[in-house]
Amino acid sequence: MKIDKNIIIENIKTIFFALVIAIVIRSFLIQPFYIPSSSMEPTLLIGDRLFVTKYSYGYSKHSFPFSPSIFKGRFLSTIPKSGDVVVFKTPSDNRTDYIKRLIGLPGDKIQFIDGDLYLNNIQILKSLTSRSDIIYCGKQTINVNTFNEKLSNGKIHSAVYFKSYSYQNSDLFIVPEKHYFFLGDNRDCSKDSRYLSSVGYVHEDNLVGKAQFIFFSSDYRIASFFSFWKWNKTIRIKRFFKKIN
Repeated sequence: MKIDKNIIIENIKTIFFALVIAIVIRSFLIQPFYIPSSSMEPTLLIGDRLFVTKYSYGYSKHSFPFSPSIFKGRFLSTIPKSGDVVVFKTPSDNRTDYIKRLIGLPGDKIQFIDGDLYLNNIQILKSLTSRSDIIYCGKQTINVNTFNEKLSNGKIHSAVYFKSYSYQNSDLFIVPEKHYFFLGDNRDCSKDSRYLSSVGYVHEDNLVGKAQFIFFSSDYRIASFFSFWKWNKTIRIKRFFKKIN
């Protein structure tokens, strides 16, 4: 059987251009991410798949696959807003993707006092919405208090705290120039900017993009996705296309 070289060449061209288009979309427009931990509950659950817009804050080397050192700084840069849910590369290795809520901008002062969050010496207003919610912390389920917190720019989001308020007090964090301070909404079960040795302050170049909406969600802890006879229990249809606040 004779193989037509023209067909092979055309197929190679098709695959090549498809890869180029996929890379361009992923780098400049939108990228999917998977949530593997409970640090952002109740906003984001383990098993959520979401889209992140890469153009929201401009572009740096971390906008591209494998973070190539093709240029320094950011271009078409836009300042993020307090309360945004942001994907960023951890400063510890400049490789691992984290997703947290932006709390502090450059120059802001952040501190926890008696379990309450203070921003620039002003307590963040929070109103109790539930005393009986159950969230995950690793493999454990924890009964928590759920609050609506209101930031100084008017942004309102949900945050949960252990009933024991295990994270009571902190040092005063002062966000350096060109850096940002992030917290997980699952306040007592999140590795974030409070832990300077592992995350700490995040440089603006490490921002990857803004989380916009969930496009798919399933709970693999109940059963594998391939166990289609259990999809009625594992797939969270109500979370499909849910906007991330």
